[in-house]
Amino acid sequence: MRLLVVEDDPDLNRQLTTALTDAGYVVDRAFDGEEGHFLGDSEPYDAVVLDIGLPKMDGISVLEPGGGTSG
Repeated sequence: MRLLVVEDDPDLNRQLTTALTDAGYVVDRAFDGEEGHFLGDSEPYDAVVLDIGLPKMDGISVLEPGGGTSG
């Protein structure tokens, strides 16, 4: 199972990634909303752990089609 962790706090991102990897998951990680949105659009993930309060693009916008932008 492939997961994406999008969390801007480096320590929490590392802890989540380590715990999920140790549990047998393949984990990619991002540290801001733009990077998380790009990865989510580019790669097939089974689940995403997504912080709502992210720099560059908030977590709710990451979930919106087009990343919360018009067009």
